[in-house]
Formats: sequence, C-alpha cells, structure tokens
Amino acid sequence: MTLPYPAKDDALVLRFWGVRGSTPVSGPETAEFGGNTPCLEIRCGDRLFVIDAGSGLNAFGRSCRESLPQDIDLLFSHLHLDHTAGLPFFKPAVMNCGHTIHTYCGNLDGASAQDALDRLFSPPLFPVTLDVLPCTFKHHGFKAGESLTFADGIRVDTILLDHPQGSTGYRFDYGGKRLCVISDIEHGTNWPDPELCRFVEGADLLVYDGMFTEGEYPCCKGWGHSTWQKGVELAKGAGVKALGIIHLHPAHSDVQLRKVEAEMQAEMPTAFIARERQSIEVGRPLIGLAEPPMLALARRA
Repeated sequence: MTLPYPAKDDALVLRFWGVRGSTPVSGPETAEFGGNTPCLEIRCGDRLFVIDAGSGLNAFGRSCRESLPQDIDLLFSHLHLDHTAGLPFFKPAVMNCGHTIHTYCGNLDGASAQDALDRLFSPPLFPVTLDVLPCTFKHHGFKAGESLTFADGIRVDTILLDHPQGSTGYRFDYGGKRLCVISDIEHGTNWPDPELCRFVEGADLLVYDGMFTEGEYPCCKGWGHSTWQKGVELAKGAGVKALGIIHLHPAHSDVQLRKVEAEMQAEMPTAFIARERQSIEVGRPLIGLAEPPMLALARRA
C-alpha cells in the first residue's frame, strides 16, 4: 500500500478494507464504494492495529501479509457475523508463518472472544476449528470503557456503544492526532450523547456508522445502527474536524451513496463516505473534496 504522500514516523494512518454492513455484496453497482464487511487497518507509525474481521480482512491479509508483524492486534467492535466472518480466511492465520493473533473484545462484560469464536468456527457451522490453523490465537477480554495499554506504551481508549449485545468504540491518540471509530451504534433521543461527545471531542477524524437513511431508520429502530445526519450532529457537537461514514447498507448502490455524500457535504464539507482501500493520513488538511471525495487524502490502490 502506498499513500499519495510520504507518511512520517509519527503519522496516524487509516485504511478501509471493508465498509459494508450486515452482509458482503458484489457487482458493478457497488464497485466504487466496495462490498466487503468491516475491517480497518490503523497504523500508529510502524505500529499496526486491525479493527474487526469482516470479509475485508481477507483482502487486507492478501495485500499486506509480507509486511505484517509477527504479533497482530485485532480489536473487535463486537462479534456479529459481519465483523468476524473473515477471520479463518486471514492469510497470516492460514499460512505457516508463525504469527500470533491477539484478539481484544470489550462487549462481553470482561470475557474474551474465545468461547464465541470457538462455537462459530466449528462443525456443523464451519468445517474446521481455529485451533487447527498454523498460527497462535491469544484472546483478551476487557470491559468497554477501559483503556488498553500495549507493551510499546501506546494506549487505546474505548467506550461502550448502544447496539444489540453491545459494541465497542475505539479512540487512538498518536502523533498529536486523534482518530475515533464509532460503529456499530444506534443514536438515542438525547443526541448527541454527552458522554460520546466527550469521547470523540476534537477528533481529527471520526469514523461513524451511517447505515440507514432517515427514511429507512424508523422501520429499523432497535437494530443498532444510525444515519449520516446523526453522525454530522455528533461531529459538530464535539468539534470533530472530519467525518467518515461506514457500515454502508448492503442495498445502497454507488449512485445512491454518491447522492447521499453530496447531501452530507452540504452540511459538513469535510465529511465523506468511506470507500474500500482508501488510505488516509489522519490530520492532514482536507482539500480536493469537490472532486472524487478525499482526493488528496484517500486513494484506491
């Protein structure tokens, strides 16, 4: 992967490998924004984090496997199928390269993801168990709201989100920049939520769940997802500099999403809808939004 500009050692870089919600989609009508389910690559300098193991994890592993560290930190927002289905197809897991994959899960009241993943990836639901793969899994549980501190001193802050069975939001502060990933979430009546505003306050980039249109949401209330309008309200209320929408509805075509993006940018010029394989160095000036969104910040490989 190459950025359209040189990344520095203190750069905070995000790359989208899967931006759809619920189920993967394919076909010419979704080619621009992409059809894989959630997977985000985050680089704090040379330090790698991965958020979620949706079907986009497969493409990430194939593209980056030569440069991946031996220890890979995989942070789950939660364990629904669209966020876990890519795990047994992750190249570092299936290639005999000696990788250790550390999973972190914060929505199970302190329990790790191990029991849930062992149930999911076993017959008759899946032909093999994860323990037969030529890698080592180490599972870590925590309670959303706690901070995660890693051996190199990097801290990742977390927050519990409103979603069926819960979900975890993540905040990365690195090199003087702030990135917040808030998905999957349903907005409440007291919006923007004061606690969430404090969590994302001043972020250089907020990645937010905008699965539904305002017209669709009333029929899907309680499903644990939000709208781009609520993302803009949160961003403005918290002084966020830029907003990226993910967890795109599987039935929304490129034509529809481009229209939504134009409407959103009329409200917040530094907002955009994420596209698969976009790379963004968080905190760089947002220019070029009148052309293909985020032209100066994000390119498809």
